[in-house]
Amino acid sequence: MALHDENESSGPDAPLLAESNAFRQGDSAAAPSDDGHAASELQYLGGWFIWSLTFSAGLSGLLFGYELVDHFLMRKYFCSDLLGSDLSGRPLTTLDESLITSCTSLFALIACPFTGVLADKYGRRRIILYADVLFALGAILQASSSQVWGMIAGRSVVGLAVGSASAVTPLYISEVAPSHIRGRLVVILALLITGGQVVAYIVGWGFSQLPGGWRWIVGLGAAPAILQFATILLLPETPRWLMKMGLERKAVNVLRRIYRNSPSCDQIIQQVMHSIKGEIAAEKLQSEPNENQQSSSRWLGDVYQRAHSLFGEGANRRALTIAMMLQALQQLCGFNSLMYFSGIIFSALSFSSPTLTSLTVAGTNFVFTLVAFVFIDRIGRRRILLYSVPVMVIALILCALAFTSLNISLEPQSTVPGQETGSAYPVIILICLTIFTAAYAFGIGNVPWQQSELFPLNVRSIGSGIATATNWGCNFIVGLTFLPMMKWLSPTWTFAVYALVCVVGWLVIRGIYPEMSGLGLEEVRGLLSEGWGVEKTLRRQAETRHEQRV
Repeated sequence: MALHDENESSGPDAPLLAESNAFRQGDSAAAPSDDGHAASELQYLGGWFIWSLTFSAGLSGLLFGYELVDHFLMRKYFCSDLLGSDLSGRPLTTLDESLITSCTSLFALIACPFTGVLADKYGRRRIILYADVLFALGAILQASSSQVWGMIAGRSVVGLAVGSASAVTPLYISEVAPSHIRGRLVVILALLITGGQVVAYIVGWGFSQLPGGWRWIVGLGAAPAILQFATILLLPETPRWLMKMGLERKAVNVLRRIYRNSPSCDQIIQQVMHSIKGEIAAEKLQSEPNENQQSSSRWLGDVYQRAHSLFGEGANRRALTIAMMLQALQQLCGFNSLMYFSGIIFSALSFSSPTLTSLTVAGTNFVFTLVAFVFIDRIGRRRILLYSVPVMVIALILCALAFTSLNISLEPQSTVPGQETGSAYPVIILICLTIFTAAYAFGIGNVPWQQSELFPLNVRSIGSGIATATNWGCNFIVGLTFLPMMKWLSPTWTFAVYALVCVVGWLVIRGIYPEMSGLGLEEVRGLLSEGWGVEKTLRRQAETRHEQRV
């Protein structure tokens, strides 16, 4: 890694795949790099097995996205008092509403760190199966609930499911993906998240006028969980977890299924196994297992060692900092406040159909996530963020300026005094929010889910769990603070604050986030071992440009 990573064209300002090389010329004796950076693997786009595996695992994203919009739809029913009359025969209290809407994010936050630990013990695949069971159970509990406490219980169970799935699914996909298409495969998860949001808006619009329609909205969330459970049963565990458990023959069989359509299948498998074995051997040298301990005590000791390694080693600590920073920026930029409260915003702006207007934003999110799927491994994670975040800042500032010309009320079904009929400002705000959504979907909406590639194998699961917990914690903060900020600070200053967060995030990304595209999972540790690795990727980019001129 330390030798050949300087020559790879994965810097922030250059295309990545076309110029990637496995070794320096004349260094053919070097050890092979992970996942076959040989040209034969770079030309391998994956067979039906890896793509079907990714889509099956990515159904967790559909659940995640559906639940995000479900949050918005619940608020819509609060405003009409339909939910309260169905649940308790009375209007819901403020405490009822707060508990129903916040318990999902809270329990997702709680689930993430524990999921990271359990995924190391029981495997990534099994945790996804457990999450599917929990999600289906939570959806059924909500749909059949006749009391407020039942609704809260159902949404809490869904929170455990969504938190677990959002932590483990990117990890599962990263560990089975060939390195040069890993970015695209993980973006499929983000694509299905946005697809789930679109589906939820359509379902919400279709059932919103029916008596008890909210029961159908939450109950149908069980369908993708049941579908994923059935498909994941047919899929294998990741080869890296199998190797960690000492199941080498099973790991080789999984790799053979992944690469069997490649003309250099055996060579690639040898390269991957060589890298995984090397990393596991290095981890064993650093750990101090006590064979005399009982199994449960040894497992707890292993958890403690991994946590100590995550926070104590510089490379792991830097990886965790980057992952948490990206996940925090994804939420604190304010996008999910738009998803949660878009109906309220567009109602206040006098749009005749706020739900359909919100669907326009969700559709933009889906389309530009698809664009990111095409380009993320060609452009690179770092460069996508450095280009897209400034567009988000500009769009937010324009929104803030447009709000200065409007006098709006966020109270449900209220009139807007003093607002001129036919004003262009609501349309300007909608256009700016659409541009903001497009830039978000292209960059920060999907790059943080590449977090698993930052961590070495021994801390990958727990590190991913903590980073995902950061996402849900910030999600909780945004959901809690958006409406108070809009009322107390004004819409103008609220969007200005989100723009400031994006500016700070862009500066941090520029300073500490190196390019990961094209690197094998076992190579990233070397990139972060002596610093943030940004200078290495910039130097690699300069060398690539020089080679292209020559």
